[in-house]
Order: sequence, then C-alpha cells, then structure tokens
Amino acid sequence: MIEAIGLTKFFGSIGAIKNVSFQVDKGEVVGFLGPNGAGKSTAIRILTCYMPPSAGTARVEGLDVMEDSLRVRQRIGYLPESVPLYNDLTVGRFLRFAAGSKGVEAKRMNVEISRVISACGLEKNSNRIIRNLSKGFRQRVGLAQALLNDPSVLVLDEPTIGLDPTQIIEIRRLIKELSEKRTILLSSHILPEVAQLCQRVIIINKGEIVATDSPGNLTSQLQKTVKIVLEVSGPSREFSQAIENMAGVQKVSLETNGTSRFVVETDPGTDMRPEIAALAVQKGCGLLELRTMQLSLEDIFMQLVTEESSGEGAE
Repeated sequence: MIEAIGLTKFFGSIGAIKNVSFQVDKGEVVGFLGPNGAGKSTAIRILTCYMPPSAGTARVEGLDVMEDSLRVRQRIGYLPESVPLYNDLTVGRFLRFAAGSKGVEAKRMNVEISRVISACGLEKNSNRIIRNLSKGFRQRVGLAQALLNDPSVLVLDEPTIGLDPTQIIEIRRLIKELSEKRTILLSSHILPEVAQLCQRVIIINKGEIVATDSPGNLTSQLQKTVKIVLEVSGPSREFSQAIENMAGVQKVSLETNGTSRFVVETDPGTDMRPEIAALAVQKGCGLLELRTMQLSLEDIFMQLVTEESSGEGAE
C-alpha cells in the first residue's frame, strides 16, 4: 500500500533523511516515530507528493509519487501537523471548496460532504465559522477534508497535538473507527497514543530507520532480562535473600512501605513466577501481587534512540 525504497533528501548539504526504506501493508495502522528533527515530516511530505526526494522512490498503491503524483494524491488523505483551514469560511463551505479541489464530481458533492461531516461528528457545526470552533473541532474539520473522495490511505501527522485530554480521547476514537477500512500511517510524539492505535511502529532517528516491528516483538528483542513485580506481606529481609539465591535470578530491588515490593530480574526466556510463589508460601509471606513487567513503547523508543546516539558518538 505504501512503499518507500531508499528515500534520501538533502537540503543543501544537510541530509534530512538517508536511504529510508519501509512498507505499510493494506489495512495496517503503523506508527511513525522519531525525535524532533529525525526526518519524519520530510518522509511524509515526500510520500504525500509535497516535495520530491533527492534519491530513491516511493509508491502508494503501486503508483510512483513522482511519475503519478496526481493519482497518488487522489488516493491519500493527508492531515498535516498544522491543519490548513480557511478560518473565515463555515465548515460546510470549506469542505465544499476542498471537495472541488480534490476533483469530487458536482453530482455527488453534497453526498460526499454529508458523509465526511457525519464520519467526523460535525453535524451540529456544519454552518459554524471555523475560527469560532474549538481546537478539537477544527481538528475534526481537518480530518473531514482528509476523508473527502474516500481515500484508501490516510497519513496523519500529529493528529492530537495541542488538544485537551477530552479532545484527545475523541480524536483517538475517531481514528480507531477510520482504521477499520483504511491503511493509516500515523506520526505522533504521544507514545501511549501510538501503542493504543498502531499494530506496528517504524522508528527513525537522525534521518535513518532504526527499527520497524510490532511493540511486542521489539520488547522481546530489547528486553535483556525478565522483570517480575512482586509484593508480599511478612518478613521481607529473609525472603529477599532467598530470592537472590535462586538460580536464574540476576537482581532483586526492594521497596518497603508497610508491605514489601520487589522487582526481580531473571534470565531472559524464563518465567520464574511459579517458583517465586512457592518460595513465598514456604517463607510464610502473604502474596499480594505477582506479575511480569514489559517494556513500554516509551522504554523501547528511548532505548533505540539512545543506543543509536551512543553508537554514533563512539565511531
């Protein structure tokens, strides 16, 4: 559905992206992550035909973004980070203008505008002037224009930036509904948002792809130990020493606050919870909590970006 092959873009002597390659399959929702200045927006602008690459190729539904630019644009709905709205127009008039710009036929324009207004929950605001809308509803208008002509691919750049918590929840719910019938490439700095919405992530740093996989697979690759969170009541010192002496345990961290809470790090590929539970019973401790602790997407992101930066500095 979306394919980038060796994309490179220079601004003068500065390389914004270098040999970037990735693929987003039909029906996927993929997060595109990276720190500020990593090259996300540059790659997105190339994919959406806003600028040409210095080298490499990109295709959307098999169409080359350079050779078939107009046909690619007809298949992509794009919501940029700064939504380009005409604030003096009403929602309905703006969407009519956008529909005309996208080549929507006059005979189906009213139906198409009604469809995107309904999809984005704008029925009560279609006659309001855009500048009088809240930021959350302006974002909905931006999504509505992206959905005109029913594109099969959506590219969303920071869709919830600057919104309050209630608005963020509403836009996330809307994106999740839209993902049922479309391929979505989502760029966001809000990593919990990406974890909720995306099946796979692509991480870019300093203009290069450093990882592409599901959060679960990245966790398996990067987590060097299995972390087990354990909380007990009872004699903690003796129990802590007994855990440290167990085969396969690498480290035990203890917090005591009325009860005892441990983080036990064990060898990768093992699950020592049954042995730890049995030891708690043997030592007369009340078992209050026992669970494994996975790396969050934020942990994965920071580890990959930090490792990449450290490696560069060592060369």
